[in-house]
Amino acid sequence: MAKHVVATTSELTAGQRKIVSLEGISIGVFNVGGQYYAVKNSCPHQQAPLCVGRVTGTTLPSKPGEFLYGREGEIIRCPWHGWEFDLTNGQSLFDPNRCWVKTYEVGVETPDEPPKLETFPVEVEEEQVVVFIKR
Repeated sequence: MAKHVVATTSELTAGQRKIVSLEGISIGVFNVGGQYYAVKNSCPHQQAPLCVGRVTGTTLPSKPGEFLYGREGEIIRCPWHGWEFDLTNGQSLFDPNRCWVKTYEVGVETPDEPPKLETFPVEVEEEQVVVFIKR
């Protein structure tokens, strides 16, 4: 499994999204209340760029005539035809067992140390700069 650093937590604050291309795949990474989720940036209906759609909530199960709204920030709506998907698991809201968008594992890591640059010894000989590479 390949690992790709896509942002720092300060770059991707709650409610924010970032669309990246990883290994030729367009993926949307979302911060939903401090939890991070990643979904393929393609609606299964007609391959619209799903991750540029509106992030919203949805109505919740309730009594007849009562409308409860919740799950704010967890639902992505396709910008072309309004199909809605759960960012937390990729399932569609209208048919969760038969229609979904691909999800990807996301983690937050603290780097142990800053990345190291590869360096080589350099000497100056008669006005020429020479780099030595040991193999």
